[in-house]
Amino acid sequence: MTDAALTYPGHGTKTYRAYVLGALLVVYTFNFIDRILLGVVQENIKHDLGVSDFQLGLLGGPAFAILYTLMGVPIARYAERGNRITIVAIGAAVWSVMTAACAFAGSFLQLAAARIGVGIGEAACTPPSHSVISDYFPASRRASALSIWSLGIPIGTMLAAVGGGWLAANVDWRAAFWLLGAPGVLVALMLKLTVREPPRTGAEVKTPSFGETLATLAAKPSFWHIAIAGALMSFVGYSTAQFLVSYIVRNYGLGVEQASYAFAAIAGFAVAIGAFSGGFVSDRLSHRHPRVYVWLPTIGVLIAAPLYLLAFAQSDFWAGFAFLMVAPIFHYLYLGPGFAIVQSIAPPRMRATATAVLILIINLIGYGLGPPAMGALSDYLANAELGGLGLSLAACKLDGAAAACAPAIAHGLRTAMMAIVCVMVWPALHFWLAGRTLLKDRVG
Repeated sequence: MTDAALTYPGHGTKTYRAYVLGALLVVYTFNFIDRILLGVVQENIKHDLGVSDFQLGLLGGPAFAILYTLMGVPIARYAERGNRITIVAIGAAVWSVMTAACAFAGSFLQLAAARIGVGIGEAACTPPSHSVISDYFPASRRASALSIWSLGIPIGTMLAAVGGGWLAANVDWRAAFWLLGAPGVLVALMLKLTVREPPRTGAEVKTPSFGETLATLAAKPSFWHIAIAGALMSFVGYSTAQFLVSYIVRNYGLGVEQASYAFAAIAGFAVAIGAFSGGFVSDRLSHRHPRVYVWLPTIGVLIAAPLYLLAFAQSDFWAGFAFLMVAPIFHYLYLGPGFAIVQSIAPPRMRATATAVLILIINLIGYGLGPPAMGALSDYLANAELGGLGLSLAACKLDGAAAACAPAIAHGLRTAMMAIVCVMVWPALHFWLAGRTLLKDRVG
């Protein structure tokens, strides 16, 4: 790491930096409210629109993820030279309007079209936000800052679960999209009016081309190992998160509202503790143990995987819930350190693009494949069990067949959740391999 990077004190006063981080956190919170809401109310959508688990996986995965990831690269390229705060604000307004539009969908295709719009808007959030945070904060506090920003994931998920679950149970699922989506427009306006674009750190004058950025990243093995590890972690995280409310409803007999509150507790506390602790602990130990940014996620993964398996093996709700309140703490230790590594190995005017490439890899695999894989596996396993009873998922839609089909549908999703969780062992290898070249790859 260069001397200039080590001594850079950050931009602005500490108070204003804290405000900027808080404002970006609020925006990212709404980002995740709108992203996660579908999974919270999907049991209602399943019955209202008559869709399968695989179709729900498509709505939560590819319909959102494909343009979300692909649009992220050109948006990030513009963010390297344009006003990043404006980019994030426009994106927030777009995804909020499109989330509200989900309320008016009358078919699977209409809901898919609205979800595509949500993905396009959200593509403008993460790369510019990472770049802005990296220019406001010194390198020694970057993982902590990015971990605090990453708290938008558990906070947004918790708010989506509590608000969406209550609205779905007491009004309808359409009200959840409208009432939780539209306020994001005001948040976008707040960001634009109160947060200043920071000067870019580093001596570069000319913005490197996309090819130059890829060439720089290609020479840094640690980047690719972090990207692969993050993609596999997201494959597990996004797929299980989308179907967790459905899993609780089907396997433990709780209503959507109660299951959503359980999901809110898991995402709001366990995930938050893990996301914050990963960055905080890494920054505090990094001066003595610089490879802690990869050691901590490796340990976390190896602890989280068996805890998840124990959780999904429980026949009693409270026993399963207890394990689910612990496993995500270790699962999400990787968030802050992983983001910080990418920002530390990319030169300043490559940071937004490096994040966009990271997000592209993570979300094409994690979001694009995770939820549909979970849905398809759940449908397959349920059909296999139903076949022994002379039934099928198609027959389960007929009047009077729901009760006979319910156990097989619940068992199918339980087994699918356990199978997907086993993927978590794989990223531990890539976190470890990233540590072998991390110190050589860092530039600031």
